[in-house]
Amino acid sequence: MGEGRRETGDASALWSPSASLQTIKARAELYGSVRAFFSSRDVLEVDTPVMSAHATVDRHIESFDVPGGGWLQTSPEFAMKRLLCAGAGPIFQIAPVFRREESGRHHNPEFRLLEWYRPGWDHHRLMDEVRALLQALGLAPHHDYPRWTYREAFMQHAGFDPFAEPVARLRERARDGEVPALDLGDREADRDAWLDLWMSHRVGPRLGFDVPAFLLDFPASQAALSRIRPGDPPVAERFELFWQGIELANGFHELGDAGEQRRRFESDQLWRKENGRVVPPYDAHLIAALRAGLPDCAGVALGLDRLLMLQLGLPHMAQALSFDGTRA
Repeated sequence: MGEGRRETGDASALWSPSASLQTIKARAELYGSVRAFFSSRDVLEVDTPVMSAHATVDRHIESFDVPGGGWLQTSPEFAMKRLLCAGAGPIFQIAPVFRREESGRHHNPEFRLLEWYRPGWDHHRLMDEVRALLQALGLAPHHDYPRWTYREAFMQHAGFDPFAEPVARLRERARDGEVPALDLGDREADRDAWLDLWMSHRVGPRLGFDVPAFLLDFPASQAALSRIRPGDPPVAERFELFWQGIELANGFHELGDAGEQRRRFESDQLWRKENGRVVPPYDAHLIAALRAGLPDCAGVALGLDRLLMLQLGLPHMAQALSFDGTRA
């Protein structure tokens, strides 16, 4: 499969599925196993709208807008948190989500997320359940999954402390050929932009080869929607899960402070405006729900298409989809 969206040209060549019938059956079995796992743990399955009047303002995610309608969800997170604020208890969802990114080996503009939330839990306990789910699906069932801190992973695989290395040195190392020396434009002085580059090309691809591995204690500047744990340095109470060097899941000890969440949204909107990006409206309903009270909880989103691709040993995520973006 090509790395970008192909021209349709002769539609007769693109009518057939991008996945085999065997893979389509394996997807159905995966969904059934996921639902059985959560049913056995009394976690309620929910549905939330795919289209919203609001969108994420995350600096690294671009949303699809629907003229005259709203925005397609990049995650069901905001609506699910509103359900939590309404007293729904532990919930999960298998949701179609949409992100405006180039199609590639590990990405399609439309994909499926498994997202779930556990009131009363922190991210450490949720990591235990992520492992339990994947082991119930047959993934390294007799192993512990190692947990690397962000600092440990950088020290091991990049050779420097990400909390101490000066931005100028991060840039010099990249230009010395240690990672692709991309032109970051206006983000040349942005520490997180360089760390993301190192994570994408050097650290992440080396994680989780023997068994899946968790990465936690991210820089506080990368907290997104998670809490920040004070310390020297302060760190974000979030984690990612890697398998065979590919990110599969992203989880948070969720931020419940409405004022802080609004400040983060507004800061991201300002950044997007200053960098010439589309500036969607942030989710005002979520802020109102947080004011009403979000229970202390942890939540995680796991990419089911990537999981299926890796489980079946497929070389391209398109082969895990009934119809990838070139055939939709």
